[in-house]
Amino acid sequence: MTTPANAPLKGVRVLELARILAGPWAGQIMADLGADVIKVERPETGDDTRFWGPPFVETPEGDNLGAAYYHSCNRGKRSIAIDISSIEGQAKIKELVKNADVVLENYKVGGLKKYGLDYDSLKAINSRLIYCSVTGFGQTGPYAQKPGYDFIIQGMGGMMSITGEPDGPPQKGGVAYADLFTGVYSAVGVLAALNRRHVTGEGTHIDMALLDSMVGVLGNQALNWMVSGNVPHRMGNGHMNLAPYQSFQTADGDVIIAVGNDRQFAALCDVLDCKELANDKRFSTNPARVTNRKELIPLIEAKTREHTSASLRAALDTASVPVGPVNRIDEVFSDPQIVFRGMQLNAQDTEIEVPGVASPIVMDGQRMATTKSSPRLGEDEDANWLPR
Repeated sequence: MTTPANAPLKGVRVLELARILAGPWAGQIMADLGADVIKVERPETGDDTRFWGPPFVETPEGDNLGAAYYHSCNRGKRSIAIDISSIEGQAKIKELVKNADVVLENYKVGGLKKYGLDYDSLKAINSRLIYCSVTGFGQTGPYAQKPGYDFIIQGMGGMMSITGEPDGPPQKGGVAYADLFTGVYSAVGVLAALNRRHVTGEGTHIDMALLDSMVGVLGNQALNWMVSGNVPHRMGNGHMNLAPYQSFQTADGDVIIAVGNDRQFAALCDVLDCKELANDKRFSTNPARVTNRKELIPLIEAKTREHTSASLRAALDTASVPVGPVNRIDEVFSDPQIVFRGMQLNAQDTEIEVPGVASPIVMDGQRMATTKSSPRLGEDEDANWLPR
Protein backbone atom coordinates (compact mmCIF):
# COMPACT_ATOMS: atom_id res chain seq x y z
CA MET A 1 0.00 0.00 0.00
CA THR A 2 1.43 3.38 -1.02
CA THR A 3 -0.07 6.84 -1.09
CA PRO A 4 -2.29 6.89 -4.22
CA ALA A 5 -0.99 8.89 -7.20
CA ASN A 6 -4.18 10.97 -7.07
CA ALA A 7 -3.84 11.73 -3.34
CA PRO A 8 -5.74 14.98 -2.66
CA LEU A 9 -2.79 16.90 -1.17
CA LYS A 10 -0.25 15.94 -3.81
CA GLY A 11 1.74 19.07 -4.65
CA VAL A 12 1.16 20.69 -1.24
CA ARG A 13 4.39 21.33 0.66
CA VAL A 14 4.34 21.46 4.45
CA LEU A 15 7.21 22.74 6.58
CA GLU A 16 6.92 21.13 10.02
CA LEU A 17 8.63 23.10 12.79
CA ALA A 18 6.92 20.95 15.39
CA ARG A 19 7.87 18.25 17.83
CA ILE A 20 6.34 15.79 20.31
CA LEU A 21 2.77 14.92 19.21
CA ALA A 22 0.06 17.47 18.31
CA GLY A 23 1.95 19.23 15.50
CA PRO A 24 3.58 16.06 14.13
CA TRP A 25 0.19 14.29 14.21
CA ALA A 26 -1.24 17.01 11.97
CA GLY A 27 1.80 16.66 9.71
CA GLN A 28 1.38 12.90 9.46
CA ILE A 29 -2.29 13.27 8.52
CA MET A 30 -1.27 15.58 5.70
CA ALA A 31 1.54 13.25 4.61
CA ASP A 32 -0.95 10.38 4.42
CA LEU A 33 -3.09 12.58 2.18
CA GLY A 34 -0.16 13.10 -0.18
CA ALA A 35 1.49 16.30 1.04
CA ASP A 36 5.27 16.67 0.94
CA VAL A 37 6.00 17.17 4.64
CA ILE A 38 9.48 18.40 5.52
CA LYS A 39 10.25 17.93 9.20
CA VAL A 40 12.78 20.43 10.55
CA GLU A 41 14.63 18.97 13.54
CA ARG A 42 17.35 20.06 15.91
CA PRO A 43 20.81 18.92 14.81
CA GLU A 44 22.21 15.91 16.71
CA THR A 45 19.13 15.25 18.87
CA GLY A 46 16.11 15.81 16.62
CA ASP A 47 12.53 15.51 17.85
CA ASP A 48 12.36 14.80 21.59
CA THR A 49 10.24 11.70 20.99
CA ARG A 50 13.11 9.93 19.23
CA PHE A 51 14.23 9.14 22.79
CA TRP A 52 10.84 8.48 24.39
CA GLY A 53 11.35 4.79 24.95
CA PRO A 54 11.69 1.91 25.33
CA PRO A 55 10.61 0.33 23.12
CA PHE A 56 13.00 1.39 20.39
CA VAL A 57 12.99 0.32 16.74
CA GLU A 58 16.09 -1.49 15.57
CA THR A 59 17.22 -2.52 12.09
CA PRO A 60 18.23 -6.14 11.45
CA GLU A 61 21.81 -4.88 11.77
CA GLY A 62 21.10 -3.53 15.25
CA ASP A 63 20.97 0.19 14.40
CA ASN A 64 18.67 2.21 16.66
CA LEU A 65 16.03 4.02 14.59
CA GLY A 66 14.47 5.77 17.57
CA ALA A 67 11.55 5.18 19.88
CA ALA A 68 8.29 3.61 18.72
CA TYR A 69 6.59 6.79 19.99
CA TYR A 70 8.45 8.87 17.37
CA HIS A 71 7.45 6.51 14.57
CA SER A 72 3.79 6.67 15.59
CA CYS A 73 3.44 10.26 14.34
CA ASN A 74 6.14 10.92 11.74
CA ARG A 75 5.49 8.45 8.93
CA GLY A 76 5.79 9.73 5.37
CA LYS A 77 7.91 12.80 6.08
CA ARG A 78 11.35 14.03 5.09
CA SER A 79 13.82 15.22 7.71
CA ILE A 80 16.36 18.02 7.67
CA ALA A 81 18.42 19.16 10.65
CA ILE A 82 18.56 22.94 11.03
CA ASP A 83 19.64 25.08 13.97
CA ILE A 84 17.00 27.81 13.79
CA SER A 85 18.84 29.87 16.42
CA SER A 86 21.63 30.50 13.91
CA ILE A 87 21.57 33.11 11.15
CA GLU A 88 22.36 30.40 8.61
CA GLY A 89 19.53 28.20 9.86
CA GLN A 90 17.02 31.04 9.78
CA ALA A 91 18.06 31.82 6.21
CA LYS A 92 17.44 28.20 5.19
CA ILE A 93 13.97 28.22 6.73
CA LYS A 94 13.09 31.47 4.96
CA GLU A 95 14.28 30.05 1.66
CA LEU A 96 12.15 26.94 2.16
CA VAL A 97 9.15 29.11 3.04
CA LYS A 98 9.23 30.69 -0.41
CA ASN A 99 7.95 27.43 -1.90
CA ALA A 100 5.94 26.18 1.06
CA ASP A 101 2.17 26.12 1.36
CA VAL A 102 1.96 25.40 5.07
CA VAL A 103 4.05 25.88 8.20
CA LEU A 104 3.20 23.82 11.30
CA GLU A 105 4.85 25.04 14.51
CA ASN A 106 4.37 24.43 18.23
CA TYR A 107 6.79 26.83 19.88
CA LYS A 108 5.76 28.93 22.87
CA VAL A 109 3.76 32.05 22.04
CA GLY A 110 6.20 34.51 20.48
CA GLY A 111 9.01 31.95 20.58
CA LEU A 112 9.80 32.17 16.88
CA LYS A 113 9.58 35.96 16.63
CA LYS A 114 13.14 36.43 17.90
CA TYR A 115 14.34 34.29 15.00
CA GLY A 116 12.29 36.14 12.42
CA LEU A 117 10.23 32.98 11.83
CA ASP A 118 6.88 34.18 13.20
CA TYR A 119 3.83 34.49 10.99
CA ASP A 120 4.20 38.19 10.18
CA SER A 121 7.85 37.75 9.19
CA LEU A 122 7.21 34.73 6.98
CA LYS A 123 4.04 36.21 5.47
CA ALA A 124 6.22 39.02 4.13
CA ILE A 125 8.16 36.35 2.22
CA ASN A 126 5.14 34.31 1.09
CA SER A 127 1.75 35.99 1.32
CA ARG A 128 -0.01 32.69 0.46
CA LEU A 129 1.45 30.88 3.47
CA ILE A 130 -0.85 28.95 5.81
CA TYR A 131 0.79 29.20 9.23
CA CYS A 132 -0.60 26.92 11.95
CA SER A 133 0.53 27.58 15.53
CA VAL A 134 -0.14 24.86 18.12
CA THR A 135 0.19 25.75 21.81
CA GLY A 136 -1.26 24.64 25.10
CA PHE A 137 -3.55 27.61 25.63
CA GLY A 138 -3.60 29.61 22.40
CA GLN A 139 -2.05 32.87 21.26
CA THR A 140 -4.24 35.02 23.53
CA GLY A 141 -5.66 35.01 27.04
CA PRO A 142 -4.27 34.94 30.60
CA TYR A 143 -2.68 31.49 30.16
CA ALA A 144 -1.11 32.15 26.75
CA GLN A 145 2.45 32.11 28.09
CA LYS A 146 1.99 28.98 30.21
CA PRO A 147 3.37 25.66 28.98
CA GLY A 148 0.62 23.16 28.25
CA TYR A 149 0.98 19.39 28.44
CA ASP A 150 -1.65 16.85 27.47
CA PHE A 151 -2.07 15.41 30.98
CA ILE A 152 -2.63 18.86 32.47
CA ILE A 153 -4.99 19.80 29.65
CA GLN A 154 -7.09 16.66 30.15
CA GLY A 155 -7.54 17.73 33.76
CA MET A 156 -8.21 21.41 33.06
CA GLY A 157 -10.51 20.65 30.14
CA GLY A 158 -12.89 18.55 32.22
CA MET A 159 -12.18 15.20 30.59
CA MET A 160 -10.70 13.58 33.69
CA SER A 161 -13.69 14.60 35.81
CA ILE A 162 -15.94 12.38 33.66
CA THR A 163 -13.49 9.50 33.15
CA GLY A 164 -13.09 6.67 35.67
CA GLU A 165 -15.21 4.78 38.17
CA PRO A 166 -17.72 6.77 40.25
CA ASP A 167 -15.90 6.03 43.50
CA GLY A 168 -12.42 6.23 41.99
CA PRO A 169 -10.03 9.11 41.30
CA PRO A 170 -10.15 11.25 38.15
CA GLN A 171 -8.60 9.33 35.25
CA LYS A 172 -6.80 10.47 32.11
CA GLY A 173 -7.26 8.68 28.82
CA GLY A 174 -4.93 5.87 27.77
CA VAL A 175 -3.53 8.02 24.94
CA ALA A 176 -2.83 11.76 24.73
CA TYR A 177 -6.29 12.79 23.60
CA ALA A 178 -5.70 16.55 23.88
CA ASP A 179 -2.65 16.29 21.63
CA LEU A 180 -4.30 13.94 19.15
CA PHE A 181 -7.53 15.92 18.84
CA THR A 182 -5.54 19.12 18.43
CA GLY A 183 -3.55 17.46 15.66
CA VAL A 184 -6.73 16.42 13.88
CA TYR A 185 -8.35 19.86 14.30
CA SER A 186 -5.11 21.49 13.10
CA ALA A 187 -5.20 19.44 9.91
CA VAL A 188 -8.86 20.37 9.40
CA GLY A 189 -8.04 24.03 9.92
CA VAL A 190 -5.16 23.88 7.44
CA LEU A 191 -7.34 22.20 4.81
CA ALA A 192 -10.04 24.85 5.28
CA ALA A 193 -7.43 27.61 4.94
CA LEU A 194 -6.02 26.04 1.78
CA ASN A 195 -9.51 25.94 0.31
CA ARG A 196 -10.16 29.59 1.22
CA ARG A 197 -6.84 30.54 -0.35
CA HIS A 198 -8.22 29.38 -3.70
CA VAL A 199 -10.72 32.24 -3.40
CA THR A 200 -8.72 34.98 -1.70
CA GLY A 201 -5.19 34.14 -2.83
CA GLU A 202 -4.05 34.92 0.71
CA GLY A 203 -2.66 32.79 3.50
CA THR A 204 -3.74 32.87 7.14
CA HIS A 205 -2.57 32.32 10.71
CA ILE A 206 -4.32 29.43 12.48
CA ASP A 207 -4.31 29.56 16.28
CA MET A 208 -4.74 26.05 17.74
CA ALA A 209 -4.85 25.41 21.50
CA LEU A 210 -4.85 22.06 23.27
CA LEU A 211 -7.26 23.39 25.89
CA ASP A 212 -9.69 24.64 23.23
CA SER A 213 -9.61 21.23 21.55
CA MET A 214 -10.19 19.36 24.80
CA VAL A 215 -13.16 21.55 25.70
CA GLY A 216 -14.39 21.33 22.12
CA VAL A 217 -14.81 17.56 22.32
CA LEU A 218 -16.75 17.51 25.59
CA GLY A 219 -19.72 17.14 23.25
CA ASN A 220 -22.94 15.96 24.84
CA GLN A 221 -21.47 16.19 28.34
CA ALA A 222 -21.03 19.96 27.99
CA LEU A 223 -24.58 20.34 26.66
CA ASN A 224 -25.95 18.13 29.43
CA TRP A 225 -24.63 20.66 31.94
CA MET A 226 -25.62 23.75 29.93
CA VAL A 227 -29.20 22.52 29.56
CA SER A 228 -29.81 20.93 32.97
CA GLY A 229 -27.40 22.70 35.30
CA ASN A 230 -26.34 19.28 36.60
CA VAL A 231 -22.58 18.75 36.55
CA PRO A 232 -21.64 15.46 34.81
CA HIS A 233 -19.65 13.01 36.93
CA ARG A 234 -17.63 9.84 36.50
CA MET A 235 -19.79 6.87 35.57
CA GLY A 236 -17.23 4.19 34.78
CA ASN A 237 -18.34 2.60 31.52
CA GLY A 238 -21.88 3.91 31.81
CA HIS A 239 -23.44 6.52 29.52
CA MET A 240 -24.97 9.73 30.87
CA ASN A 241 -27.89 9.69 28.42
CA LEU A 242 -28.48 6.01 27.60
CA ALA A 243 -29.11 2.79 29.54
CA PRO A 244 -28.10 0.05 29.40
CA TYR A 245 -25.01 1.26 27.54
CA GLN A 246 -21.89 -0.08 29.23
CA SER A 247 -19.77 -3.15 29.80
CA PHE A 248 -21.22 -6.14 31.64
CA GLN A 249 -19.57 -9.13 33.25
CA THR A 250 -20.21 -12.57 31.80
CA ALA A 251 -19.26 -15.99 33.09
CA ASP A 252 -15.75 -15.62 31.60
CA GLY A 253 -15.09 -11.95 30.92
CA ASP A 254 -16.74 -8.74 29.79
CA VAL A 255 -18.88 -7.60 26.88
CA ILE A 256 -20.06 -4.16 25.86
CA ILE A 257 -23.80 -3.83 25.33
CA ALA A 258 -24.90 -0.56 23.74
CA VAL A 259 -28.68 -0.22 23.69
CA GLY A 260 -29.69 2.85 21.71
CA ASN A 261 -33.46 2.49 21.53
CA ASP A 262 -36.44 0.71 23.05
CA ARG A 263 -36.62 -1.96 20.35
CA GLN A 264 -33.03 -2.98 21.08
CA PHE A 265 -33.81 -3.10 24.79
CA ALA A 266 -36.75 -5.42 24.19
CA ALA A 267 -34.50 -7.64 22.04
CA LEU A 268 -31.86 -7.69 24.77
CA CYS A 269 -34.44 -8.76 27.33
CA ASP A 270 -35.62 -11.49 25.00
CA VAL A 271 -32.08 -12.88 24.65
CA LEU A 272 -31.50 -12.67 28.41
CA ASP A 273 -34.87 -14.32 29.16
CA CYS A 274 -36.17 -11.38 31.16
CA LYS A 275 -38.95 -10.04 28.93
CA GLU A 276 -40.74 -8.68 31.96
CA LEU A 277 -38.16 -5.88 32.21
CA ALA A 278 -39.09 -4.56 28.78
CA ASN A 279 -42.70 -4.19 29.93
CA ASP A 280 -41.82 -2.69 33.29
CA LYS A 281 -42.73 1.03 33.32
CA ARG A 282 -39.46 1.74 35.13
CA PHE A 283 -37.51 0.45 32.14
CA SER A 284 -39.78 0.49 29.07
CA THR A 285 -38.39 3.77 27.68
CA ASN A 286 -34.88 5.18 27.58
CA PRO A 287 -35.67 8.17 29.83
CA ALA A 288 -37.15 5.75 32.35
CA ARG A 289 -34.12 3.47 32.13
CA VAL A 290 -31.72 6.38 32.63
CA THR A 291 -33.74 7.58 35.63
CA ASN A 292 -33.87 4.08 37.14
CA ARG A 293 -30.37 3.00 36.12
CA LYS A 294 -29.36 1.87 39.62
CA GLU A 295 -32.20 -0.64 39.72
CA LEU A 296 -31.80 -1.82 36.12
CA ILE A 297 -28.09 -2.51 35.79
CA PRO A 298 -27.83 -5.20 38.52
CA LEU A 299 -30.81 -7.01 37.00
CA ILE A 300 -29.19 -7.06 33.56
CA GLU A 301 -25.80 -8.13 34.87
CA ALA A 302 -27.30 -10.99 36.87
CA LYS A 303 -28.48 -12.34 33.52
CA THR A 304 -25.31 -11.67 31.52
CA ARG A 305 -23.31 -13.63 34.10
CA GLU A 306 -25.25 -16.73 33.08
CA HIS A 307 -23.64 -16.62 29.61
CA THR A 308 -20.11 -16.86 28.26
CA SER A 309 -18.87 -13.81 26.42
CA ALA A 310 -18.78 -15.62 23.07
CA SER A 311 -22.26 -17.10 23.35
CA LEU A 312 -23.81 -13.85 24.51
CA ARG A 313 -22.18 -11.83 21.74
CA ALA A 314 -23.37 -14.34 19.15
CA ALA A 315 -26.94 -14.25 20.46
CA LEU A 316 -27.05 -10.46 20.62
CA ASP A 317 -25.57 -10.17 17.12
CA THR A 318 -28.35 -12.42 15.84
CA ALA A 319 -30.91 -10.23 17.64
CA SER A 320 -29.37 -7.03 16.18
CA VAL A 321 -28.45 -5.69 19.60
CA PRO A 322 -25.16 -3.70 19.44
CA VAL A 323 -22.51 -5.71 21.27
CA GLY A 324 -18.75 -5.97 21.23
CA PRO A 325 -15.67 -7.21 23.07
CA VAL A 326 -13.17 -5.33 25.22
CA ASN A 327 -10.06 -6.02 23.20
CA ARG A 328 -6.44 -5.74 24.24
CA ILE A 329 -4.24 -3.91 21.73
CA ASP A 330 -2.92 -7.17 20.29
CA GLU A 331 -6.49 -8.44 19.91
CA VAL A 332 -7.44 -5.26 18.07
CA PHE A 333 -4.91 -5.95 15.33
CA SER A 334 -5.93 -9.59 14.99
CA ASP A 335 -9.62 -8.72 14.68
CA PRO A 336 -10.90 -9.88 11.26
CA GLN A 337 -12.40 -6.47 10.46
CA ILE A 338 -9.18 -4.61 11.28
CA VAL A 339 -7.16 -7.13 9.29
CA PHE A 340 -9.52 -6.86 6.31
CA ARG A 341 -9.42 -3.07 6.38
CA GLY A 342 -5.62 -3.06 6.41
CA MET A 343 -5.20 -0.86 9.47
CA GLN A 344 -1.80 -2.31 10.36
CA LEU A 345 1.16 -1.48 8.14
CA ASN A 346 3.53 -4.42 8.36
CA ALA A 347 7.19 -3.78 7.61
CA GLN A 348 7.63 -7.22 6.08
CA ASP A 349 4.74 -6.66 3.67
CA THR A 350 5.70 -3.23 2.32
CA GLU A 351 8.74 -1.12 1.60
CA ILE A 352 8.61 0.54 5.03
CA GLU A 353 11.19 -0.25 7.69
CA VAL A 354 8.86 0.23 10.65
CA PRO A 355 5.32 -1.09 11.26
CA GLY A 356 2.58 1.44 11.79
CA VAL A 357 -1.10 2.23 12.03
CA ALA A 358 -2.67 3.24 8.74
CA SER A 359 -4.70 6.41 8.26
CA PRO A 360 -8.44 5.82 8.79
CA ILE A 361 -9.24 7.92 5.71
CA VAL A 362 -10.45 5.97 2.65
CA MET A 363 -11.29 7.83 -0.56
CA ASP A 364 -12.79 6.12 -3.61
CA GLY A 365 -11.80 2.78 -2.15
CA GLN A 366 -8.16 3.75 -1.57
CA ARG A 367 -6.74 4.17 1.91
CA MET A 368 -4.88 7.44 2.29
CA ALA A 369 -1.79 6.01 3.97
CA THR A 370 1.78 6.57 2.88
CA THR A 371 4.11 3.64 3.41
CA LYS A 372 7.22 5.79 3.57
CA SER A 373 8.83 5.21 6.96
CA SER A 374 9.45 7.95 9.47
CA PRO A 375 12.68 9.67 8.43
CA ARG A 376 16.03 9.24 10.07
CA LEU A 377 17.35 12.49 11.49
CA GLY A 378 18.58 14.71 8.67
CA GLU A 379 18.35 11.99 6.04
CA ASP A 380 17.26 14.49 3.38
CA GLU A 381 20.02 16.99 4.15
CA ASP A 382 21.70 16.62 0.78
CA ALA A 383 18.54 16.54 -1.35
CA ASN A 384 18.67 18.71 -4.45
CA TRP A 385 15.44 20.55 -3.50
CA LEU A 386 17.08 22.16 -0.46
CA PRO A 387 18.16 25.82 -0.72
CA ARG A 388 21.88 26.36 -1.16
